[in-house]
Amino acid sequence: MMRTPATLWLVPNALDLGAEAVDLRTVLPDGVIERASRIGSWVVEDARSARAFLKRVGAVHPLALPLQQLDIRELPRPRKGSGATVPEAEWTALLRPALDGVDQGLLSEAGLPAVADPGAGLVAAAHRAGVRVQALPGPSALLLALAASGLEGQNFAFVGYLPQDAPARAQRLRELEALSRRQRQTQVFIETPYRNEAMLQALLGTLAPSTRLAVSWGLTLPAGCSRSDSVEGWRRWTAAEGREAAPWRGLPAVFSLLG
Repeated sequence: MMRTPATLWLVPNALDLGAEAVDLRTVLPDGVIERASRIGSWVVEDARSARAFLKRVGAVHPLALPLQQLDIRELPRPRKGSGATVPEAEWTALLRPALDGVDQGLLSEAGLPAVADPGAGLVAAAHRAGVRVQALPGPSALLLALAASGLEGQNFAFVGYLPQDAPARAQRLRELEALSRRQRQTQVFIETPYRNEAMLQALLGTLAPSTRLAVSWGLTLPAGCSRSDSVEGWRRWTAAEGREAAPWRGLPAVFSLLG
């Protein structure tokens, strides 16, 4: 007899990857932590960081199984440059526990799974396979940054990472600024922490003085903050005495602009 598929739970993670861990109870509802503690099968971005997260979950609510006995499967690694898609059989294999009636959890490295995250492919496969999908509430760096920016929150786009090559990055910034001005649309993007300063300098050297720019860094962390100003205001701020040590150094950051 065919079993009824179970639920794929999208479990949010904390935003403290690479930083000093915060108390999970300050960023996740207790009900989410309790739900995570009862899941015995997981699909994750990285098994090592997932075990660290689940250990923190277990410190709040006892895990249903010992950590070593949890079924933890990793998402497929991106096939850079190949253009190849993940075979459907690979998604089906990852979802086998849910298809056999066992609830699964999807966990990303940080924040909400499947948002700017490779887990989206698994969620799509779950829908195709008839597996129930349930998202749990938790932090999303993109939405927290947008909320704190003071920019247009009813019309926005997330554009991922910008080119690393300086001329290509400048060209992309000019395109995004023009699009933002034309459509009154906030453009949101991210960068790896060690390139935060280079990104800020590219923004200040490329965008028009009147364009609005917001940067949020270390969201949900004690050292986290958001700053929003015109590009001209940012130029004055960064030139001020004592601004040489960028406060976002080494912290994940989200950038937003509105032309």
